[in-house]
Amino acid sequence: MQRNNVILPPKTIGIIGGGQLGRMMAIAARYMGYQVAVLDPTPNCPTAQVADKQITAAFDDMEAIKQLTEISEVITYEFENVDLEAATYIEEKGKLPQGSFALEVTQNREKEKQIMHDAELPIPEFFIVKNGAECETALENITYPVVIKTCRGGYDGKGQIKLTSVADVTEAMEFADKHQHCIIEQWVTFDKEISVVFTRSQSGEIAFFPVGENDHKDHILYQTTVPATISDLVKHKAIDATIKLAEKMNIIGTFAIEMFVNGDDIYLNEMAPRPHNSGHYTIEACNISQFAQHIRAICGLPLKKIELLQPAVMVNILGEDMEHALQHMTNSNDGYIHLYGKDAVKEKRKMGHITFIAENAEQVNQQVTTYEGEKA
Repeated sequence: MQRNNVILPPKTIGIIGGGQLGRMMAIAARYMGYQVAVLDPTPNCPTAQVADKQITAAFDDMEAIKQLTEISEVITYEFENVDLEAATYIEEKGKLPQGSFALEVTQNREKEKQIMHDAELPIPEFFIVKNGAECETALENITYPVVIKTCRGGYDGKGQIKLTSVADVTEAMEFADKHQHCIIEQWVTFDKEISVVFTRSQSGEIAFFPVGENDHKDHILYQTTVPATISDLVKHKAIDATIKLAEKMNIIGTFAIEMFVNGDDIYLNEMAPRPHNSGHYTIEACNISQFAQHIRAICGLPLKKIELLQPAVMVNILGEDMEHALQHMTNSNDGYIHLYGKDAVKEKRKMGHITFIAENAEQVNQQVTTYEGEKA
């Protein structure tokens, strides 16, 4: 794999995946003067609307992957379920600085937890089960409540169920028999969830964005507040754990790790080998966004030293929030609204986000309270 291969504008950056993360990557790249090509099966997908070229094909279409590789100087991805054969092909061509290993790990919750365990990082107790019988045995050796998840797929709360007592064993066994490869984890009681979003360069330099504090509704990220209200001890633990994992996995580009905080303890939950929803606030609140920093990393450019310009709260705009968000845009000059150009408004679908910033946290929270109050 090539390292420290500097790629300058107007060379072409290829992006696998045409959703909102790809769109914001493409916008950052276009500002810097790069050309952008996107591979996605949906015509006029959000990324294609701001890219120079779209290859309309399935993500595992190797002819399309070869075409993207041919026209691009470097390739990245906006989601982790990239076909591993395709990723390996691009890596062997020296055009995937992020490599395929991070994808292999984050596509599989067993591998994800195992690498955290091997790095001696704080994680909940877990068992891997392949069927209902193994599930039943595992549940005899763990304290309720627990959660059972599919090892592959699943997001925003999908592909998992919480088990609170032995009364839920039958349901869990049926789940394990259906999905076959599952992880059972100890349910962690926590005070809050945080995200550590960072970018690592090809030379191993790491730049951290301010730690964000996440709030969820119906298993979907609702808002991220920055800076997170955590102690210096928790912050240091989170950063130290992140450095260990980033170096063990040889991460390149922007990456995110979600963690639970319980008192002064942290527990690593999940990770994403790409820019993350909880890092969207960086577009307005920092001197460089998670997307622009990602482009710098994959193109072999030195990373910017990150500064938080103002406190921020990022709120997701789901399908059911669209009318309210547009009304807010009409009536108020508070907040920066980003809409993703998706073709259909659907309930629970992420259609955009709005970021509020101000001189202090009190003023930011007042803007958010006003925005929320307008829904009533």
